[in-house]
Parts: sequence; structure tokens; C-alpha cells
Amino acid sequence: QPLVSSSKWLQLHGLKRKKLSLSQILSQIGFQHRKDYVTTLGKLVASRYADGLFPQYKRAQDGSIYNLTAKKELILHFLDCLMGAIELYKQRMEWLTSESRQIFGVIQERCIVIVLDFGTVAPAEFDLCRDALSMVLVEQVTQIAKFNLIRAAQDLMKWQQKSTPVSEHTVQSAVTWLRKLDRMTAASRTSSAEALLEARSDEAVSS
Repeated sequence: QPLVSSSKWLQLHGLKRKKLSLSQILSQIGFQHRKDYVTTLGKLVASRYADGLFPQYKRAQDGSIYNLTAKKELILHFLDCLMGAIELYKQRMEWLTSESRQIFGVIQERCIVIVLDFGTVAPAEFDLCRDALSMVLVEQVTQIAKFNLIRAAQDLMKWQQKSTPVSEHTVQSAVTWLRKLDRMTAASRTSSAEALLEARSDEAVSS
């Protein structure tokens, strides 16, 4: 799936775009039971000609009442559409909460630098971190334009001197670089800040 934000995804696939929001459906299966102010009478008058003729639905949000006039076939059509929308939302949620997106979210920038700060993690945790980073490189970084990796350490470590165009070769090179990192690299109190400043100094970086 393309790396788009949830707000952008909703603009493309949300209920409103598909005319399946509650107000949009109600306008297609009935009409609002109105109370209007009649100037000549000087008071609010409710339209009562529909009383008892149609099933009515009251919206909890604003208390408005709709007289439902649609035939069963149209109601079933909207039911099918809504069930399809629910399935699409489920797929989106499963995608958002799977693999590298569980940790990194959805990368939307075109050029990124990933700063690695392992601290003093245990060997097993260090391996898990490298696995997660390898996963995000293969699953998401392959879909953007440029990237780089910088490790926070006493002697700053950079995969490349500046952000590099994404290709199958560069991604594989970055994964290999990750695999060769030493867990016990010396660090200082300022290592993390220095690594972040170095990442921000790359003019091509989006965020």
C-alpha cells in the first residue's frame, strides 16, 4: 500500500467521500421532518402531513427527525456499501498496526535520516532493534526518495556522508551496515544531540 497518512487515506476512502456518512444516507432515503417559523402566524409550525405515514429516525446529535421513504432494496444497498466500508477500515487498521508500522508509523517524508541511539541495550534487544530497522528499510524506505543512517556515538557513525537516493542496492547496503554495527560502541552525554544535529544539517532532509 502507498505510504499515505490516515487523514489523506480518509479523504480518498472515507465515508464522506463515498457519500456514506449518516447525513448523506438520510438525505437519500427520506426527508427531514421540519419545524419552520411562519411569519403570518408568528410562531413555529411543524409539518405534520407525514405523521404516521412513514417510519421516523431521530438523530441523537441534533435531535432532528427524518421521515424514511426508501424501499427495502435501497436500504439493503446502503447496508452492503457500509459493510464494504467496514471491511476496508479493518484492512487499513491491520496494515497500520503490522510489521514496521507498529514501531515507526507510516513514513510520509520523501527524504529522511534515521538516528540510531542504542544506549546500553542488552544483546537480545540490540538484535531486535537491528531487525526492526532492517524491516523499515525494506518495507517503507524503499518507497521514498533519499535516506541516510546515523549512529549516536562518541565518534559519530554515518552510513553515508549525506542522504543517498533509494535503490535496491543502497537499501541492501544499509542493511549490511546495520548488521555489522558493534553493540558496545562508546558514547558520551552529548552523543544523541550531536547525532540529531548532524541529521538536521542535511539540507535534503524533509523532517
